[in-house]
Amino acid sequence: MARLAAILLAACFAQAAISASPARAQDLGQVVSPILTIDQDRLFADSAYGQRINTMLEAERVRLEAETRAIEAELEAEELLLTEKRSELPADEFRVLADAFDTKVQALRDEREAAQQRFVQQLESERLAFFEQVGPILFELGQQLGAVAVLDHRVVLLPLADIDVTALAVQRIDERLGSGVEGGD
Repeated sequence: MARLAAILLAACFAQAAISASPARAQDLGQVVSPILTIDQDRLFADSAYGQRINTMLEAERVRLEAETRAIEAELEAEELLLTEKRSELPADEFRVLADAFDTKVQALRDEREAAQQRFVQQLESERLAFFEQVGPILFELGQQLGAVAVLDHRVVLLPLADIDVTALAVQRIDERLGSGVEGGD
């Protein structure tokens, strides 16, 4: 416990020393730290490229939801008709219709699950493509700022300076890649 208190006290003194001569990682060309951080989620969400992908994926999500609701409404109507036929048909004939309906429902559930999995894979694929595109930009930014590493902000427990360069990185990404569509910006 005393060791933890000593570490925290040292961190506070270091923070105070840094605060006395403020330097921000966002100030281009000024070496603040050999370690810089970015918020990957903000990098994706705030860049024109990421916003285009999010808009496209949101439209697909809405389309999938509407399709699912339409299928559900169709199945409910079919189930209602089947229920009405129950009293009119012999048990063995009804059982055949009910089994066919159950098989149809299961097939549609499997199809919806597969569609959802394809959607998640598409999202992951688009994010991966985005980060492959921005990797060189982040590398160049780190070099220009004199850093030896650019880390995700979540791995830093106690930053002793403003080492986040997300806003600057978004600006660079937008300048170089735009929305990520060739000839479309």
